[in-house]
Amino acid sequence: MIEKLDRAQFYCFLLLIFWVPIPLGSNRPWAWAIIEIVAFSLLALHMFLAIKQRKNITKKIREYLPLLIMYVSVLLWLLFQILPLPQSVLAFLSPNLKDVFSYSPDHLQTLSVDASETYVELLKSASYFCLMLLCLFLVTSEKRMKTLLVVMVLSGMFQAVYGTLQAQSGNAVSWVVQASNSAIATGSFIYKNHFANFLLLSLSIGIGLLVANLAKHRVENNKAKLRQAVAALLQGKAVLRIALALMVIGLVMSKSRMGNAAFFISMTFTGSIAFFYFKNRSKGLTYLLVSLLVIDTFILGAWFGIDKVKDRIEQTNLSQETRDEVNIEGLALIEKFPVTGSGAGSFYTIFPSVQSKEISYFYDHAHNDYLQFTIEYGIPAVVVLAVMVLSSLWHCFYAIRHRRHTLMKGTAFGCMMAIIGMLIHMTVDFNLQAPANAVYFVLILTLGWQSRYAFTSKQGNH
Repeated sequence: MIEKLDRAQFYCFLLLIFWVPIPLGSNRPWAWAIIEIVAFSLLALHMFLAIKQRKNITKKIREYLPLLIMYVSVLLWLLFQILPLPQSVLAFLSPNLKDVFSYSPDHLQTLSVDASETYVELLKSASYFCLMLLCLFLVTSEKRMKTLLVVMVLSGMFQAVYGTLQAQSGNAVSWVVQASNSAIATGSFIYKNHFANFLLLSLSIGIGLLVANLAKHRVENNKAKLRQAVAALLQGKAVLRIALALMVIGLVMSKSRMGNAAFFISMTFTGSIAFFYFKNRSKGLTYLLVSLLVIDTFILGAWFGIDKVKDRIEQTNLSQETRDEVNIEGLALIEKFPVTGSGAGSFYTIFPSVQSKEISYFYDHAHNDYLQFTIEYGIPAVVVLAVMVLSSLWHCFYAIRHRRHTLMKGTAFGCMMAIIGMLIHMTVDFNLQAPANAVYFVLILTLGWQSRYAFTSKQGNH
C-alpha cells in the first residue's frame, strides 16, 4: 500500500511538471494556485507517510542541505519583508522607504512597499521549494530520474508543436484562450520570450538525455566506430531526436533574439566543456554535438526562419528600445533599497517613482531579472540566490568531469546548458517571473546537485 502511494505521488508530481506551462505558463493567479495546492499537498502526504514509516528523512537530503538552507533563507527573508514593523525599525533598516512613499507614510508598516504582492511571491516561492524537496524525495532511482527528464522534454515538445501549428494556422486569435495570434510562435504562453525560454530549458534537458545515451566507453574497432557514429546520427533514440528538432523549430519560430542566441551559445559552450572533460568520450558524442550545430542550426533553422531572427538582431536599434532606459533608471531603486529591497513582486509599484517622461510605457517587470531581483530582494538576498545557481553549475561541471554514471553525466550536461542559457537570457528579459519557467529552473538547479550526488553507492557506477 505504501509503495503504491509513493508511486502515485511520483506520477502526480510528473503530471504537475507537464501541466505547469499549459495554462498560459501558469502566469495567472488561478494557475499558480494549482501549483501551490498540489505541491503543498504532495509534500505533506510524503512527510506523513515518512513519519508513519519512521523513515530518516534527513538521510536522503544530507548532501543537499546547503542548497536547501540557502533557499529557506531567501524564503525567510521574504517573510521578514512583510512582517509589520515599528516606524523606527523601518527607518533604520530602510531609510529611503519613507522618502519614496512620502505621500502615505502612515500606511507603510513593512519593508515591502507592496506587502500583498510580496505575500503572493512568498507562496509561489514556497511551492517551488516544495517541488525541489519532492524531486529529492521521489526521484529515488535511475528509472525515475530518466522518466522525469523525459516528461520535461515531452512538455517542451508539446509546446513547440502547439506553438508552431498555431503560428502557421493564420488565425487572428489563438485556439484556446482567444488571445491575439500571429506568425510568431508562443505556444500556450502569452509572451514569446517566455515561450522561447521554456523551450531553451526543455531542449537543454533533451540534449542531456541524448548525451547520456551516447556517453559510452570508447571503442577501438573501426567497424564498431562506424556503427556507433551512424547510430549517433540516425538512431540516437529517434523519438528524442525528432523531439529536439521540433523544439528547435519552435524556438526559431518564436523569433526571440536572445532566446535563440542563448540556446546556441550555451550549447556551444557546454559542448566544448564536454569535449574536453568527458572521460572516455565516444565518437558518437562528438558527432552528436556537431550534428546539433550543423543540422539543427543551418538546415532546420534556415527552413523555418532563423534568417528572420538574424535580421531582427541586426536591425535592433537601442534608440528605439526603452528597456535599456528602464534598466538605467531602475538602478536608482537599488541605490534607495540596497540591503532590504523594495519587496518581492513590488517592481510595478515602485518603478513609477523613478520613471522619467521619456518612458511612456507601463512596465510591470524590468526586462532584466538581475535588476528586478536586486531591486525587490536587496543585494544580500541576491548574493544568496547567485550562490545557489553557481553552486549548481559547479556540481554539473564536477559530474561532467569526474562521474562515470552515464545518466548523471548527461543530466549534468543538460542542466549546465540550461543554467548557462538562462543566465544569458535573464539579461534582457524577466523569464523567472513566469511560474512555469521558474518551476523548471528550480528543478534544473536541483537536478544539477543530483547529477553529482545521486546514485553514487552502486559499485562501478560512481
